[in-house]
Amino acid sequence: MNKISLTALAREQQAGAERASSGRSAHTVYGGHEHVLRQTLIALAAGQKLDEHENPGEATVHVLHGRVRLHAGEDSWEGSAGDLIIVPDSRHSLEAVEGSSVLLTVAKSASPQAGS
Repeated sequence: MNKISLTALAREQQAGAERASSGRSAHTVYGGHEHVLRQTLIALAAGQKLDEHENPGEATVHVLHGRVRLHAGEDSWEGSAGDLIIVPDSRHSLEAVEGSSVLLTVAKSASPQAGS
């Protein structure tokens, strides 16, 4: 069993985001390409965003620190520390209203089986 302090990791990644020219930093907490479930801690400096992209499967954004806004088409949802945002199954973007850290959890959609 592994134990990870999300609070400490968020603090570390937030410092990295503040130093980075991109204004962001990320660390895969669990999973990866070989797993269905993937959890990634993402830190964004104030005003930075993840540009619009497709949803790779069912996903949630758990705000650990700060405030973020998730945009999908004409809709948007704001979240602050402790909030869980269900990511819609459509193109979307995420912007940091202030310096923020989030835990992105994705359950990738299964690939269709050949011959099915």
